[in-house]
Amino acid sequence: MTETRSLPKIGDQAPDFTAQTTQGEVTLSTWQEGKWVVLFSHPADFTPVCSTELTEFGRRSKEFEQRGVKLIGISVDSIHSHLAWHQNLGKILGVSLPFPIIADSTRAVSELYGMIHPGASATVTVRALFVIDPKRVVRALIYYPLNIGRNVDEVVRVIDALQTADKNGVACPVNWKPGDKVIVPPPKTEKEVADRLALQNVERLDFYLTKKSL
Repeated sequence: MTETRSLPKIGDQAPDFTAQTTQGEVTLSTWQEGKWVVLFSHPADFTPVCSTELTEFGRRSKEFEQRGVKLIGISVDSIHSHLAWHQNLGKILGVSLPFPIIADSTRAVSELYGMIHPGASATVTVRALFVIDPKRVVRALIYYPLNIGRNVDEVVRVIDALQTADKNGVACPVNWKPGDKVIVPPPKTEKEVADRLALQNVERLDFYLTKKSL
């Protein structure tokens, strides 16, 4: 009987692993260096949608770096395939990939993170993405099918929202982006309701729905 691993959930400790990458052997817990991590899979090297995704992450790698985020890719291809594809993308699209890509030919990491969905493919990963915080806690998961490329704008927005919420003890409403008002957490006691009603310089729609600028 094949062992079935459960998908890491939001709030779980991100499973640690050691793997070979295009930048040498990486152990997540030490490579992370106390920073945020975006771990993302792609189905296969030398494929069109994956090529657009990897190069977009490459083009925008500085945006992630500025936010204290380290990028790391993964697929079940060999290290030789990764290296050749990296060189090819530089030649045809003029983009370098400054982040490591895991060569997960044994599927050990892919299985650990629930990236193999047999209903879509029994041999390659779907487009899975994990946002992991500096304490190595899973904070967000984004999954796409094999034939649809990710929205990197949304990945950046999620990171901005998580970091803003953590820093300020607030929540972020629908379509939030930096500079927009945030939501004051809802009250949990009668005293907190009274305190909420006394707040100044806020947009109070009701006692449970209050927005403010940072």
